[in-house]
Amino acid sequence: MTDIVDTLAIRKYTAAGHHESHYHVAEKLAHVHLAPRQPVTYGPSGRFEHDHPLSNLLHKNETWAKSVVDCSCDFFERGALGQRPEVLWLGCADSRVPECEILQLAPGDVFTHRNIANVVVNTDLNCLSVIQYAVDVLKVKHIIVCGHYGCGGVAAALGEHSYGLIDHWLLNIKNVKQQHIKGLDDLADEEEKCRALVELNARQSVLNVAKSPILRAAWERGQEVDVTGLVYDIKTGLLGELGYHISSLTDLADHEETGSSVLFTGKP
Repeated sequence: MTDIVDTLAIRKYTAAGHHESHYHVAEKLAHVHLAPRQPVTYGPSGRFEHDHPLSNLLHKNETWAKSVVDCSCDFFERGALGQRPEVLWLGCADSRVPECEILQLAPGDVFTHRNIANVVVNTDLNCLSVIQYAVDVLKVKHIIVCGHYGCGGVAAALGEHSYGLIDHWLLNIKNVKQQHIKGLDDLADEEEKCRALVELNARQSVLNVAKSPILRAAWERGQEVDVTGLVYDIKTGLLGELGYHISSLTDLADHEETGSSVLFTGKP
């Protein structure tokens, strides 16, 4: 089995543009030794026992790192020199929505911020700091706000049940619901209503990103960066467009003028 894995790794390595013989690649990979660097500081807890659940995760991480190095010997060395992602992903913390897997991109390709129900509000300094760093320092070209069908946060905001502390956060989505209450009430199917609120919540976050002083300043100085709303369908694994793509202050004004009733009658 090991021989088969090594052979596949060599083929991937050469297919990626490394035009060397299989013999030379195999020789190069044979000398690759992976081991975590010793931490500079360390707490009083001992190392995980072999049967500890997290010990298995560390083993999986080692296997993954080895497979990456097998395909590209200097991948991590290049990554350590810095990051230059073109995409900022603002998504939900849901474990079923892993952005790099969905987009088929590698570590270093996507700058990410995730929270409950992909909410962007002007009081969240954590999220705004991520956006500012992505736009002002990393110079990302695309900001994606991605909602997903089957979002528990959105479903909770549709109801009236109290969930404790998170109610303060869900209030942001409830406000979106109230802005579009007529169109939502006209939807008889509860799943369709939840899907609609997922989409409208993503729209509101797109608008909030675009209205932020960060994006306004970027556009005023001529920086090319756009904000797009997408939705991920956990039943199909596919991303879909929502009709929200803003790349200038003019675009923003057009989107803000679009009434709720138009959104419910609009088609791709």
